[in-house]
Order: sequence, then C-alpha cells, then structure tokens
Amino acid sequence: MIQPLLYEHPLSPYAQKNKIALREKGVAFDVVTPDGMGSGGGGGAWLKANPRAEVPTLIDGEVAVFDSTIIQDYIEERWSSPPLLPTGAAARARVRMIEEVMDTQYEATTWGMMEVLVFRRVTGAAADALLARAHDQIVGLNRWLEGQLNGADWFNGADFGWGDAAVVPFVLGAVGFGAPPAPESRLAAWLARCLERPSVAQTAAEAAAVAEIVAQMVPAMIASGQFQREYRDHRLEWMLRSGGIQVVSDGLAAGTIRFSAEISG
Repeated sequence: MIQPLLYEHPLSPYAQKNKIALREKGVAFDVVTPDGMGSGGGGGAWLKANPRAEVPTLIDGEVAVFDSTIIQDYIEERWSSPPLLPTGAAARARVRMIEEVMDTQYEATTWGMMEVLVFRRVTGAAADALLARAHDQIVGLNRWLEGQLNGADWFNGADFGWGDAAVVPFVLGAVGFGAPPAPESRLAAWLARCLERPSVAQTAAEAAAVAEIVAQMVPAMIASGQFQREYRDHRLEWMLRSGGIQVVSDGLAAGTIRFSAEISG
C-alpha cells in the first residue's frame, strides 16, 4: 500500500500541525518539500493537487486535500483512532476556535518576526519597533492561551488532542524568535509536556534541522528575486496594523513579495 504523502516545509507551522496529527494516530507518511514553493510557482502533481501552490497538501491515494485545517478534518475522519477531537459540540467548537486564532493571529505575528529577523526586510529603529510590537502581541496571545488552558493539562482537557496540535507549532515558533511563554507559567509547563511527546519532539527537531540553513540562504535569495514570500490576508493585515506598511511598499516595488496564486481552470 502506498503511504500518504504530505507536501510540506519543515518550518511551516501549518504543516507541523498535520504531521503531529498523523504521528499521534500512528500513520506512516512520506514528506516532500516541493520545488518552486518559494516563488509561487511549481508544477506537476503538487500544483495539480493544490492550485494555490501552498503547503501543506496531503495526497492519500486518489484523494488530494489542501488547507491545514481541512487536512486535519480529513485525518480525523480517515484515521479515527485515537480521536484527537474532544467529545461534544461545545468542546469541539472551542478547540476549533483556538485553532482559528493560532492560524490567523498568532501565525501572523511570528511570521512578521521572521520578516525582520530572518528575511531582514527592515533594519534599525523600524525593525526594533516592529519586533517590540510583535513581542507585545505574543505576550497578549500567550495570556489568552493561559486562560484557554483553564487549569487543565491540555487544551483538549484531560488528554493531548486537536487543540494542542493546533497551538504547539506556533508557540514553538515564537520561542525560536525569543518570545517564549513566561517562566513558571501554565503555558510553559504545557509546552514542556508537549515536547515529551514523540510526535511533537520529532516535528520540532525537523524544523530545527533546517532553520539555520534557511536563515543563511534566504536573505540572498530575497535580494536576487529567487524567493518571494507570500503575503496572505492575515499577514498583510499584521504588517499594516503593526507599522510595517513601508515594508510592504518596498517589497512590492522590488518584486520580493507575492500573494496567493490565482486559480484559473
């Protein structure tokens, strides 16, 4: 039997979320980082499966699924044991709302930090201002997450599950940019518990293995026009509301940023 294939990048928190889910369920899968993903191009089976030319994209036999949340739904229904969604409509809605905040607001903040620290789109006082804004936002988001734990060990409640897989890649991303949970906080203790799980530890190790390589290569690729970073809606909103409008303007003028691929037939 052919194993499922996940088109991904190890640094993508969205792909990490899907890898954690597959590993929690004991599903063996292959991974591919597609050529052309940094330019919005690419082709072949990946583009056929996902006309938006984005990762993650899951191929399971004849089935192709894109968008990390839809992929999570597919994984949960396709491999039902062990279940990652909690029991009950209210509990399931709650972890899905947590996921939505992570996918749109938390990700946009760490993505903005990467624009400054790795992609080096801005320097000096302007860079300091953007990073300070991002750190303030992470503090607020982490405080919100503390409230969502509500004294439980996991965002799912008694057991690790959907809510935890949705949160941990993004919190780890903030840690990598120097914005960890407050020491001795419930969120810091939760993160330590997550890293004891093989599914999370392996996924985090895969990201760490390529992080330094990306940091060394990407600035030159940006400058040469080989790499155009995708400004999806929530990321563009973050830049505009956080004081980075000049970053967007400069990137558009230089042709080093892009938006989601247009779909045509």
